[in-house]
Amino acid sequence: MELYDVSIAPLQRNLNNLLHLLKQGEQFASLNNIDPQVLLQSRLAIDMYPLLKQVQLVSDMSKGAGARLAGLEIPVFADDETSFEALYARIDRTAAFLSQITPTQLGGADQKQVVLTIRQVDLTFTGLDYLEKWVMPNVYFHVTTAYNILRHVGVPLGKTDYLGQKR
Repeated sequence: MELYDVSIAPLQRNLNNLLHLLKQGEQFASLNNIDPQVLLQSRLAIDMYPLLKQVQLVSDMSKGAGARLAGLEIPVFADDETSFEALYARIDRTAAFLSQITPTQLGGADQKQVVLTIRQVDLTFTGLDYLEKWVMPNVYFHVTTAYNILRHVGVPLGKTDYLGQKR
């Protein structure tokens, strides 16, 4: 199996599923006369990021992974989204960036050295380890947290909404 198949394809799927979850959240807010900001600023615990930031982190992790593995410049987004519509646009921009990456660009990236500096500590990975041990766990964590925030506030979501099946 090619690195593209275990990186870009699942990242795209997660972005699409997250978009669906957010649309369900926006619809729920509209139907129940809830200010969308209530959902966008909701969090599971006081020391966790709100829904809005969870979406930004999925975007950042996805575009960062695609760029690092393909040897491209990471697109910079301002983190200035304040609405569902703005989050949809961010997800669309992230997905559009990933869609430009080809399997050929990821040739040999599984063994490429990737260095991240997190809180002034350098983390060094091979491309495959970066994907398997950093990117995908973080993407799934933040998509799951977004799902859980929306469920916590009452949005009627199920497992198939999260997995993206049978829509």
